[in-house]
Amino acid sequence: MNLRLAFRVSHWSLVVACVLSASLACAQQYQPPKNRFGQPDFEGIWQVLDPAPNFNLEAHGASYGVPAGKGVIRSPVDGHIPYTASGLARRQSNRADLAKDPVSRCFKPGVPHMMYLPFPLQIVQSKNQLTILSEYVHNTRFIFLNRADHFGQGEIDLWNGDSVGRFDGDSLVTDVFNFHPDVWLDRSGNHAGGATLRVNERFTLIDADTIRYEATLADAADFTQPWTMEILLYRHKDPAKEILEYECHAYLDNALGPPRLPAVPASSP
Repeated sequence: MNLRLAFRVSHWSLVVACVLSASLACAQQYQPPKNRFGQPDFEGIWQVLDPAPNFNLEAHGASYGVPAGKGVIRSPVDGHIPYTASGLARRQSNRADLAKDPVSRCFKPGVPHMMYLPFPLQIVQSKNQLTILSEYVHNTRFIFLNRADHFGQGEIDLWNGDSVGRFDGDSLVTDVFNFHPDVWLDRSGNHAGGATLRVNERFTLIDADTIRYEATLADAADFTQPWTMEILLYRHKDPAKEILEYECHAYLDNALGPPRLPAVPASSP
């Protein structure tokens, strides 16, 4: 490599490093606007742009109807869900019968899956509660800001779990417990759920139109260690955008046979 080429490579490497450093600094320094309660304002309609995590959280190649993805698991660094032997066996069972997927049966997707479905969701804030409204099957999730405890273990099971939250600086952090045992994490059979699952989330506005969403899952029954995923949610900028309807059960029923049209009385002669 001659000196001129070496200089150019060094120059552009420095430029790229500076750009990346500046982007990280901007994300760390961004100060989100506050609402009337003094909370960071997360209100708006948001959606993931990458459809791949919905199909498989781990890195995977493309297949019919499934886009390739590089994976969203940040810890452990190998990008794999650290299943126990029983957790891995359950995933294999799920993959042998994908019809058990709760989403394919129009059930609620659970947390964290609802956050990266290919449907928009709207965040609404009040002093004591943050509400997440998904377009998928009118799924509504409440994060309670005025309490710090859950129902007792095994007392109740909910698809979305029971969410309590607080603000840590400009981030919203949650603790989610009391899960239904059949929650899947994606359409490929990765799973988490049951009485001992705990999900801790962190929502951080890294600029005016982007939320960094992190979720750490811990459950000794299914995982050998806690593990963390990270995705980005982007704000819909169209002022006319709104949450519409996706009536999964109605569509599923109609798909089972020809549409049943209402009988129209014959007109009198």
